[in-house]
Amino acid sequence: MEPQPVRFTLGKQSSLAPERGGGDGDGDGEEREIDPRVRLMYLANEGDLEGVKELLDSGTDVNYRDIDGRTALHIAACQGSGGVVELLLRNGAEVDPEDRWGSTPLADAIHYKKHDAIKLLEKHGAKPLTAPMHVKNVRQVPEYEINPQELDFTNSVDITKGTFCIATWRGIQVAVKKLGEEVTADEDKVRAFRDELALLQKIRHPNVVQFLGAVTQSSPMMIVTEYLPKGDLRLYLKRKGALTAPTAVRLALDIARGMNYLHENKPEAIIHRDLEPSNILRDDSGCLKVADFGVSKLLKVTSRVKEDRPLTCQDNSCRYVSPEVFKNEEYDTKVDVFSFALILQEMIEGCLPFSAKQENDVPKAYAANVRPLFRAPAKHYAHGLKELIEECWNESPAKRPTFRQIISRLETIYGSIGHKRGWKVRTFKCFPSFEAMLKKDHGSRSSHSRSSRSTRSI
Repeated sequence: MEPQPVRFTLGKQSSLAPERGGGDGDGDGEEREIDPRVRLMYLANEGDLEGVKELLDSGTDVNYRDIDGRTALHIAACQGSGGVVELLLRNGAEVDPEDRWGSTPLADAIHYKKHDAIKLLEKHGAKPLTAPMHVKNVRQVPEYEINPQELDFTNSVDITKGTFCIATWRGIQVAVKKLGEEVTADEDKVRAFRDELALLQKIRHPNVVQFLGAVTQSSPMMIVTEYLPKGDLRLYLKRKGALTAPTAVRLALDIARGMNYLHENKPEAIIHRDLEPSNILRDDSGCLKVADFGVSKLLKVTSRVKEDRPLTCQDNSCRYVSPEVFKNEEYDTKVDVFSFALILQEMIEGCLPFSAKQENDVPKAYAANVRPLFRAPAKHYAHGLKELIEECWNESPAKRPTFRQIISRLETIYGSIGHKRGWKVRTFKCFPSFEAMLKKDHGSRSSHSRSSRSTRSI
């Protein structure tokens, strides 16, 4: 007579199972110890690689399920026993068996943060059934939720640092970022991501890239934002080089207005902490919008924060990082002001901050209170522009102005430059033949004047 399945109660339980107390009267590993299939689960729980191999070699069913539908692979995944997981899979274990609550070995490994088991299971084709933010009641689905079937990736191409791609959604092109294992496999990051999305849906400003929605109820999880086909400020500066003072100030005002909106968010400020040209996008009219302020690093929504670990240059572009972040000190919104100063100077100079230095060496220079030189003609820094930049990258964060103050200063500078004067400069650059014509006309009149004077003298 075939032994009836028992409930294996040793070790960690299913990630989706309700909490239960001690013995439930259905039996455990000790009661049916003579059954090699139960012994297989027990040894998988203990991480006994040799014992598991011996049982499998003797013909024990690798896919045996207990009364809760759990297999030895579920148990090994919960415990994070990478060697046992690999051995079971090599011996024909089903990679995605569901227990009575619908949990798979991969879901259990994610729940208990067993990263080695996660990688092994995914390597063998395991896929999570639901995203970490999945809710069981339809009324709990967030308002911003997008059905992934509505996203068409047929002609998708990578954009913006290779982390975003273009998709079509309800007849328009959108930018989509798919979240990787580093978010979905870490409960703390998932929790922070959930808080971030709650904030993102409230953000509305013409100089901040618009959040459209997210996919949170299935995997992979995704962030969907408006797509700006003109690309980012980095590409624009690479193509244009040094900008005229009026253009640089106008674009700086776009950045400052977007950042001021984020910094004045209530009840707590949003610190970008990765403000650099690749994270500033251009819309169809040429205006700038601040982007990627929370997806890759999770939003900082507090007055002062400190990184959990020292900065590495893989985290962001080190050329725009403030000294206090590099030195792993507490910081506030003024880190963004420091980055802004470097971007503004770059627009006028037409080259990267400390372009001759290796990227790893740039933060060290900032920490030593060394700043990029002002090489452009003095007229490009007229009306207090140089002084504003120097205040923004001051060694002391407290002495740097706020973005509200920066906006006021830039508006005054822009008014001083003069719209009419700026138009003339751009007109002559756009129509050189017109400028040449004026010179020729001026030369003709001068010649005619000299001729007239000669005639009179005769």
